[in-house]
Amino acid sequence: MSRFRNLLPLVGLCVAAPALALDATMFDLSGIGREATAEEIAGWAIDILPDGTGAPEGRGTVAEGEDLFVMYCAVCHGDFGEGAGRWPQLAGGTGSLASHDPIKTVGSYWPYASILVDYINRSMPFGYAQSLTPDEVYAISAYILWLGDVVLDDDFELSHENVGRIEMPNAGGFFPDDRETAESHFWEAPCMSDCGAGAAQITMRAVVLDVTPEDDSPGARID
Repeated sequence: MSRFRNLLPLVGLCVAAPALALDATMFDLSGIGREATAEEIAGWAIDILPDGTGAPEGRGTVAEGEDLFVMYCAVCHGDFGEGAGRWPQLAGGTGSLASHDPIKTVGSYWPYASILVDYINRSMPFGYAQSLTPDEVYAISAYILWLGDVVLDDDFELSHENVGRIEMPNAGGFFPDDRETAESHFWEAPCMSDCGAGAAQITMRAVVLDVTPEDDSPGARID
């Protein structure tokens, strides 16, 4: 009996714990924190829209981007965007999306050049994100577009003024997700009774096929 008496205080604590968790005064957060300033918000709001809205002011050429790409990007992506080891391939794959071995690169797959600038600006180089200047971002982006034959002139200059006007080969390969309407019948509750007029009819029958191969060799056994 003494063992059960020792458990009584523990049971009392377990019962009291939920009551403590429901005490709203323990979680009063009034007076903690403040609204972000416009400057702080601007430091985070660096996304670039497909039409180039939000792109930082700057410019860079294909030729300038080649040296920068070798310096910052080639260790993972190869000197010509072919990919190093298992790191992503950035160039090539044009016309491969409908094949049995599609190669999704910037030139063959991405719909907007602004996505490239946005991603490099926010996330590259790997391990040193946001260390590049806007001019360096545009130069590297221009070189990648040149590698993917999106731009053909090695004197081409990419900038905040024209990034939204670059025509990508697969721009028409994307469309809004319409599954909510196109596949709405999948979300409807199934009929469970009185679902059709008249009695149910058998329209076809399944055929049983024995596809197990025969083995007539001595000692063969098929369970």
